[in-house]
Amino acid sequence: MARPLRIEYPDAFYHITSRGNERKDIFKTQKDREQFLSYLESAADRYGAVIHAYCLMNNHYHLLLQTPRGNLSQIMRHINGAYTTYYNVKKQRSGHLLQGRYKALIVDKDAYAQELSRYIHLNPVRAGVVAKLEEYPWSSYRYYIHTGGKPTWLNTEFILSSFNHIISKAQKEYRRFVEALVGQDYETPLKCVVGSTILGNDDFVSQIKEKYLKGKRADRNVPALKQLAEKPAIEHIAAEAERMLGDKPAVAKRVKLYLCHRYTGKQLKEVGEYFNVGESGVSQSSRRVAMALEKDKKLRRTIEEIKGRLKLSRV
Repeated sequence: MARPLRIEYPDAFYHITSRGNERKDIFKTQKDREQFLSYLESAADRYGAVIHAYCLMNNHYHLLLQTPRGNLSQIMRHINGAYTTYYNVKKQRSGHLLQGRYKALIVDKDAYAQELSRYIHLNPVRAGVVAKLEEYPWSSYRYYIHTGGKPTWLNTEFILSSFNHIISKAQKEYRRFVEALVGQDYETPLKCVVGSTILGNDDFVSQIKEKYLKGKRADRNVPALKQLAEKPAIEHIAAEAERMLGDKPAVAKRVKLYLCHRYTGKQLKEVGEYFNVGESGVSQSSRRVAMALEKDKKLRRTIEEIKGRLKLSRV
């Protein structure tokens, strides 16, 4: 069964979503929603979670949260586990309430916190639940645009401070920022997610991969690892195959096509253009090499050596 990739470190910033099993409602009453919010409060008190934004819809929720202690799994076990227990006891039911594992995107907060908070707060209007965002009582939006009544566990300061250092002005500017998109088609910031896991610019993605994913082996049960794995360049594969098989140009070309087809993640067209052959030529040559490997031990050893030198892996 596929598992999400979890990246945890101190002070990480996440966009969290979790949905009801079979997309069924998980919040049916005011009490349900109040109870869930109480678990956000206890997550802040017990585990140091910093909640920057939230929105509770009928069958799912969104959170924008920070983990100063690097303990996302602990925080989410508390929130989802406690709420599931509450709901099951109340409804005299058993089993899963939420659909699989929660989704957690690691976020470059400096680049995307504002956009994600807007995306989260726009949910009730996009779903047609209310006409005006401030009318929706189950999101943090009202605490961003009004002074007073804000829960102690909700942090609006980080995002508002990027609009203005004077709170009243920041609230007005934030309101304009969010409500400018009410009724408008706009591109969700989630379209920029890399590998189903990271939301940030190229430098941020590279830093996360270098610090927290370097050395991790590809795992077919964690698809995001495969998506985020560094793919070898066609040029590097071609050069290594040439070095190993330069005295056998025909074999070298077939091996290059085989390895580039299987390990670069490139389309047939891209591989073919590099070697000046057609797409069918790439697939046919790759298939012939694969068949030859079943009988030709020497060729198999040579290809394994090339793969080892280039650290090629395929899930």
